[in-house]
Amino acid sequence: MPVAIIGGGPVGLAAAAHLLERGLEPVVFEAGPSVGTAPLDWGHVHTFSPWRYNVDRACRALLERHGWTAPDAEVFPTGRELVEDYLAPLAVLPEFAACLRLNTRVTGVARLRAGKVRNDGREQQPFEVRFQTGGQEGRLLARAVIVATGTWGHPNPAGASGLPAIGEQSAADRIRYGMPDVLGAERGRYAGKRVLVVGSGHSAIGSLIDLVALADQAPGTTVIWAARSPDLTRAYGGGAADQLPERGALGQRLKAYVEGGRVQLLAPFAVEEIRRQTDGSLDVLDSSGRSVQADEMVVATGLRPELSILREVRLDLDPALECPRVLAPLIDPNLHSCGTVRPHGAIELQQPDSGLFLAGMTSYGRAPTFLLATGYEQVRSIAAFLAGDIEAARRVELDLPQTGVCTSNRVLPADADAASSCCTPATPQGACCAPKPELAEDAPCCGTAAQKVSVPAEPAE
Repeated sequence: MPVAIIGGGPVGLAAAAHLLERGLEPVVFEAGPSVGTAPLDWGHVHTFSPWRYNVDRACRALLERHGWTAPDAEVFPTGRELVEDYLAPLAVLPEFAACLRLNTRVTGVARLRAGKVRNDGREQQPFEVRFQTGGQEGRLLARAVIVATGTWGHPNPAGASGLPAIGEQSAADRIRYGMPDVLGAERGRYAGKRVLVVGSGHSAIGSLIDLVALADQAPGTTVIWAARSPDLTRAYGGGAADQLPERGALGQRLKAYVEGGRVQLLAPFAVEEIRRQTDGSLDVLDSSGRSVQADEMVVATGLRPELSILREVRLDLDPALECPRVLAPLIDPNLHSCGTVRPHGAIELQQPDSGLFLAGMTSYGRAPTFLLATGYEQVRSIAAFLAGDIEAARRVELDLPQTGVCTSNRVLPADADAASSCCTPATPQGACCAPKPELAEDAPCCGTAAQKVSVPAEPAE
């Protein structure tokens, strides 16, 4: 039986390429009309990482076999270029022709004729993947399932509690989630308006910088930034110390705009209520009763996974981050923003229903520290595991650029050597980046001599 891959983005296609390389049969389900629908949605935005970090090894091998010329390794692609110059050429290769199913939405995953409660014979049953396409319902039986649906289509609300703020839903026509194209297709919506941006991650920062550029072009445009935390160290980033210069420069530009008065900063400001005024504008109130008026809001408060299709299979997820439980202490933004993420792959990502894996941004749940190169390494390991090559599945090699920001609320022992801290460029062999009780007994602890690990604090969007 084939391996079902849910999601036709960069990580889903990389999973298919690695399975093909191993002689296994993938089937890729993509709900949209083309591959890479999420990157197309932020198609005007440049990634922080250059092409050399954004192309999977197995995908490159397939493309080059058919005469593909790779883009300049040091150029920073936009989301649209990521699709047009990489994913779209990959999708039309003959190797993918039989396995890619576009306009096909998966509606559920289960063990065939074995409900979630049943134990007897459960592991011997294949997975049943239900889907809809062209108004018809169908199913596929699969030996394994890799969920790489991402989180882009499921933004967090403006409300600081995780629920929509009071009045947020009724003000939906004045709220845009994510990263609007304020200098292009959506310019008319924001030019000359008072725009409130909520959030302190890179999506918010990118929108703020674009809005400042719009204010230079369109007099009357006012840019207001609401951040929940008064500590903006992570938002401003590491500057020249960041090995991804595009990312390092972003926060420094915003800091200059705030200090120069071009961006009005409200911090701390936790949105509690949004009231529509008679002229259609919004009065946004925080938890202390302060308010700010805005014509438009851009809400960039993070993303969350959509796991409803997995309701009938068994999952072991962290209750806060909604990621595989073993990953939580390694990527939890409450614990660290810098820390090296211990190499991980199939062993850590597999769920209690054996053969079921979360991969890519889906595997990180609500944590904002994911990079494409991490997802590519995950699916390489998963493909090796499914092919029976357990040694290769455990051998995870990850070489990523590091951030220039290192903040942590971890309490280290008084006699701890700085070199053993998770805030170093590379975690030394034998130093564990997570509390030992949280790790699987046979999971690798920061790696072997072949592993090179340095993971940035914040993701490429």
